[in-house]
Amino acid sequence: MHDLVIRNASLIDGTGAERRVADVAVIGETIAEVGRCIGPGKREIKADGLILTPGWVDIHTHYDGQATWDPFMSPSANHGVTTAIFGNCGVGFAPVRPGQEKYLINLMEGVEDIPETVLSEGMDFTWESFPEYLEALDSMKRVMDIGAQVPHAALRFYVMGERGANHTEVPTEAEISEMGRLLEQALAAGALGFTTSRTIKHRAADGRLTPTLSAAEPELAGLALAMRRAGKGVIEVNSDFSAGDFTILRQVAELADRPLSVLLLQVDNAPDLWRETLAEIEKANRDGLHVTGQVGSRFIGMVMGLETTVNPFVSHPAWKEMADLDPRERYRRIASNTNLRRSLWHDLPNNGHTRWLGKALDRAFTLGVDINYEPDPKDAVALRAAALGRDRFDLALELMLENEGRGLLIHPFENYTEGNLENVRIMLMHPNCVAGLADAGAHVGVIADHSSATTLLTHWGRDRTRGEKLPLEVLVRKQTMATASAYGFTDRGVISVGKRADINLIDFDALRVCTPEVRYDLPAGGRRLVQLPEGYRSTFCAGVETFSNGEATGAFPGRLIRG
Repeated sequence: MHDLVIRNASLIDGTGAERRVADVAVIGETIAEVGRCIGPGKREIKADGLILTPGWVDIHTHYDGQATWDPFMSPSANHGVTTAIFGNCGVGFAPVRPGQEKYLINLMEGVEDIPETVLSEGMDFTWESFPEYLEALDSMKRVMDIGAQVPHAALRFYVMGERGANHTEVPTEAEISEMGRLLEQALAAGALGFTTSRTIKHRAADGRLTPTLSAAEPELAGLALAMRRAGKGVIEVNSDFSAGDFTILRQVAELADRPLSVLLLQVDNAPDLWRETLAEIEKANRDGLHVTGQVGSRFIGMVMGLETTVNPFVSHPAWKEMADLDPRERYRRIASNTNLRRSLWHDLPNNGHTRWLGKALDRAFTLGVDINYEPDPKDAVALRAAALGRDRFDLALELMLENEGRGLLIHPFENYTEGNLENVRIMLMHPNCVAGLADAGAHVGVIADHSSATTLLTHWGRDRTRGEKLPLEVLVRKQTMATASAYGFTDRGVISVGKRADINLIDFDALRVCTPEVRYDLPAGGRRLVQLPEGYRSTFCAGVETFSNGEATGAFPGRLIRG
């Protein structure tokens, strides 16, 4: 008898094949049978009208710290993620020498907007080497499978000390050799890859540029040769793709003889660069390399509210006086005082922050109950204010004060130069691109893209009105088989016999992302934006139900994946 039989589901199996009605049987943690009229199970679920998909494989998260204290891996688990990979963009927490933890925390705080107090309180740093970090991860129960990659910045700082925090410093031949040795050791212990950052967007909280920004060919070559010797691992890179950069990365991948995965998105100051990079990715694959572009399901958006990290008023002296107040008290003070409200928008300091946020309101939109991730540019806050004859900051404050001070605005700062998502559609449909960029676990006070997997289905498969929709079969494949294949996982991402029973049961008509909300549930009372979904009936990891109708079941079947 099967342990579980799900009957009469609308099966989208992850391969891209057309959906079909089918039963799925599970024995232990493995899919035992897929078809019709399957025999009985100890537990049976009638799935009439529900979509059955593989669990989502999210290859771009930043749970490096959270995975050491949070067995629920929220909020990704709420969104049907059953496999999460972190250590991306060259930042992470191993290897680390005793006494050097502060710099890695400072770097993660600056690059990924995870507060220092949260990380210092949440992590105990019982490890030094990367293998020891893996052992710490492996010792915890959790709801999903996880995997870790070796971050270049931590590796560099471990070997070079304070010199390693300066991207202009050049490691010696001996230091390159030692970095290579440690990388090879980590890969042998189960690290899934090596990651680095070559973007000026990444800075430590103290303002220093990411230490890997300008790593030269000898350093990269030494690390590539270590990967070649290990014969395993993916190279993941976040790059600005300045002139010649893709060529360097391609050479690294060729030398390592390993797959390369790069972030691909549109930036306003070079709106066609993504097309050039995509052409390079395409050519590299024609030439026999395995290169993927990790792409988002929507624009990258900065969320602004009275409780988020960023809003137009935080540099105002009156705001600073209220900064340490309980958020509810701060809201009451603003809402009840007409003169204070006027001062906040009328007497804003003329500084870089205000000018930046003022410009952002030219392309900022309300983020309410009926969320639209492809808003019409004419609905921007600045244009609405002009039509009403009001100051843009005045209207922005009013909108943030809605819902008892929980009103939110969102500013699309990437993937939205033309005011639509046609560029994202092209990226999503490209055969060399996979779903990524959710950044779950990161940017906790300003971005809520951890819900991207759900948006991938709802916006592109059902709700889009400003352009072509995409087939659900394609969308599911992009977040399952395609992401699994990008990291060499052959045991998951597809609903077929012998594969791991990672499963989502979805009420597609009811599926939606809810409005983000600010919660104070991180260690040390840390703040984060959480965007929950509706419509996930059940999520199974390794054949065990972890979430039912949005609620955790209390089961922890997840484990550490070792490469």
